[in-house]
Amino acid sequence: MKICGITSEQDALLAVAMGADAVGFVFAPSPRQMAAGAVAQIARRLPPEVVTVGVFRDALPERVVEVVQQAGLRAAQLHGRETPEACSYVSGRVPFVIKAFAVGDPALDQVGDYNADALLVDAPTPGSGKVFDWRLAEGLPRARRLILAGGLTAENVGDAISRVHPWGVDVSTGVEASPGEKDPRKVRAFVQAARAASPEEYEPGADGPYDWQEEL
Repeated sequence: MKICGITSEQDALLAVAMGADAVGFVFAPSPRQMAAGAVAQIARRLPPEVVTVGVFRDALPERVVEVVQQAGLRAAQLHGRETPEACSYVSGRVPFVIKAFAVGDPALDQVGDYNADALLVDAPTPGSGKVFDWRLAEGLPRARRLILAGGLTAENVGDAISRVHPWGVDVSTGVEASPGEKDPRKVRAFVQAARAASPEEYEPGADGPYDWQEEL
């Protein structure tokens, strides 16, 4: 699972200590926006098994690659209206790429054109903390690893996993005390609820959801 919207070393270490597989840093305009230099300082303090992800929205693909390298990150998440060509450019230069789409986006019909390692499906307004109808994600193609986001909390992530069976889940607002500040109790509860929903998949070495290390 990925804890996104990290803005401090303290919250990054908290997410890792609670059992997050990946942490995300936002480089797009947002209350959680970070600079590459600050993220680099945090990323170098994290264990090597944790996947560090930079989140971008409609940035030039060259800029995405540049920032990922400057910050010492292992993955990029493209969370805008990026073209398949832009996604392919980044995929050729970054170890792991996630392409995000809003649920109901007509571009999902062309998801096969995107050279990405994982597909993330979010609410129509990313970062809003609003839940969308998970039934809309049930019929998505599974040729890519599916990550579910959008309004997830400790109270609903178990139901979301049971219904959609995603490869991973992504949370930001649902574990915050305030924008950009994580709540330790919410982070702990979210991780525990997500793990409990798919106990077999979390066995060390098992094939299944949340193996962020695979092919990295």
